[in-house]
Amino acid sequence: MKSLRTLHLSEGSPEQKRNELREYFLDSFDTYESLFSVLNHNDAFYQRPEKLRHPLIFYFGHTATFFVNKLMLAKTISTRINPKFEALFAVGVDEMSWDDLNERNYDWPNVEEVWAYRNTVRDLVLSLIETLPVSLPITWENVFWPIVMGIEHERIHLETSSVLIRQLDLKWVNPSEDWPVCTVSGPTPANRFKPVPYGAVKRDKPLDDSYYGWDNEYGFHSAEVDRFEMTQQLVSNGEFLNFVKDGGYYTDKYWEDEGNQWRTYTKAEHPTFWRKTEGGYVYRSMLEELALPLDWPVDVNYHEAKAYCNYMSEKLGESVRLPTEDEWSRMVDYSGFKGRLFEEGLNIGLGKYASSEPVINNKQGEFFDIAGNVWQWTETPIYPFDGFKVHPLYDDFTTPTYDNKHNLIKGGSWISTGNEASKDSRYAFRRHFFQHAGFRMVKSDTKITVTDFDYESDTQVSQYCAFHYGANRLGVENFAKASAEYCIAQNHGKSFGRALDLGCAVGRASFELAKVFDHVDGIDFSARFIKTAISMQERGEVRYNTITEGELTHFNVNKASDLGLVDVLSKVNFHQGDAGNLKPQFDNYDLIFMGNLVDRLSNPAEVIKEVIKRVNVGGLLIIASPFTWLEEYTPRENWLGGYKDDSGETLSSTQALIDTLANSAELVSEPQEIPFVIAETQRKHQYTFSQFNVFKRIL
Repeated sequence: MKSLRTLHLSEGSPEQKRNELREYFLDSFDTYESLFSVLNHNDAFYQRPEKLRHPLIFYFGHTATFFVNKLMLAKTISTRINPKFEALFAVGVDEMSWDDLNERNYDWPNVEEVWAYRNTVRDLVLSLIETLPVSLPITWENVFWPIVMGIEHERIHLETSSVLIRQLDLKWVNPSEDWPVCTVSGPTPANRFKPVPYGAVKRDKPLDDSYYGWDNEYGFHSAEVDRFEMTQQLVSNGEFLNFVKDGGYYTDKYWEDEGNQWRTYTKAEHPTFWRKTEGGYVYRSMLEELALPLDWPVDVNYHEAKAYCNYMSEKLGESVRLPTEDEWSRMVDYSGFKGRLFEEGLNIGLGKYASSEPVINNKQGEFFDIAGNVWQWTETPIYPFDGFKVHPLYDDFTTPTYDNKHNLIKGGSWISTGNEASKDSRYAFRRHFFQHAGFRMVKSDTKITVTDFDYESDTQVSQYCAFHYGANRLGVENFAKASAEYCIAQNHGKSFGRALDLGCAVGRASFELAKVFDHVDGIDFSARFIKTAISMQERGEVRYNTITEGELTHFNVNKASDLGLVDVLSKVNFHQGDAGNLKPQFDNYDLIFMGNLVDRLSNPAEVIKEVIKRVNVGGLLIIASPFTWLEEYTPRENWLGGYKDDSGETLSSTQALIDTLANSAELVSEPQEIPFVIAETQRKHQYTFSQFNVFKRIL
């Protein structure tokens, strides 16, 4: 089942590119559905083989809803197919701590409904491919970019879903000729260290590059890499078996602190894709169990790979570790690989098997498996290259992982297709996460330091950190705090049970509401903002740089203890979500606050009509906004006021809100204006007033 290579986005005629897009989309969509066809019963879709992940039905629907949600965001389409699905299947779960996934409030649809939905999405995308104008090259701003993004996104989930299926009980799957496993294995091969001489690495992917990339690939990076030695092969099952037999999983000294915490919690005794039997260990491929293939690469997480390196350091009497990203890149360059796509002749892109194969099968230069077979863990937490930018259609692809908790994996696996099988790809996972991932070892005189120091460098997020948590500006009280206090005062005499901060940004108002409300949800569309709010929860502080002048910046730390928030941090649940398509579990609130959000919505009237339904009868909906209506955010025909109506009379935004909510809520007090200040630099500020309108739900 060889998969198509990722598209070249600039060569050929427009009609050739249209045909290639159609073929590439169908290849992705069909392969993804073929993967799920190995499940032998509908009940299998509702299993959770990994408790930090949703059941498989989520991932079956997720990749289809991604197309619709991104096409809506790009304004390529104006009507949703199934708003319920496009909320339910919208946001996955990053692999956080061991036990953070709450499965309450999920009402999964039946499998037939999701199949039907996927068919409708298939028809929609094919129709767009046939009718949208093709102009080359296809770059970030091109109308086809969200379609290519959807295809490459599905190819990522092809792999991550295959990992979940590999963890599923065998009773739920059937082997398939479409997903062939390698049948060749042998004894444990000797694994020697080979020298890689000093050299420079350079990565410089421009935004108009001819191959699709995720945001973290673009920009410039160069480094000089000192001489090092690297194992010629990936570490094999046979090598790792020695570590297991020597009690490696019971020996604290081999494990880093974080790895010991994971090992203690999970009670791991061997790699997750091994099973211990009376006759020894058996190996789980995606769809069947085999006698442990000693010459295949071992599949482990970072903690296990790191523990093995520490074990081998003791055995060899010298320090060995995992490679850095730059060392891995240097190895690839030194091996003579000149191309951009890792496919020909390697066990990658489904070009050979739906499994690993022996670690001595694919040699290039001095090394085997420079890419493919399994991903390769590195010591490097993912970070942005110089010139990094987020794509406006997917601002949360990488930025939530810039936390020094997500390490880069390189090179791809047997099922890595599309962008994953490119030399430029940079994927990172939490260190306890399982992928089809293994490792190789390095000896080097270069000492590396991996810190857990994290600060926010995104300009917009940094501005909001200062806006929410920083000092008062120009004598104006902190707006997030003042907003929450105003909401609390208006709620006097009513229930202080549940509150929702819709458009919560980096979370200050949510925390302030939690001082009196029993439960607070904070929702924002931006994963960058939610990441920062959660950082305040987990660390009790936020760190960020603000611009003083020109290229000069100032480092800031704001602590929850200084803001009187320590006791309420755990009372707020933050979620990434779309105000225009809220999930059904966000309901039954005594107060909903929409702070400076309404004039940034594409269809504010429809959102407000839906949001008021989430307020309990007698509860409050408080809408604050400067009412800066701009067509950049809201089409002119959807403005709520700020213009003269058909009769020539002035329609204020407050009156438009009253009219919109006439059948369900009443304005209970005169509008109140509260000022706020946002600092752009040390000497440049935005001084604005936000008008607060308080509505009580009556029906």
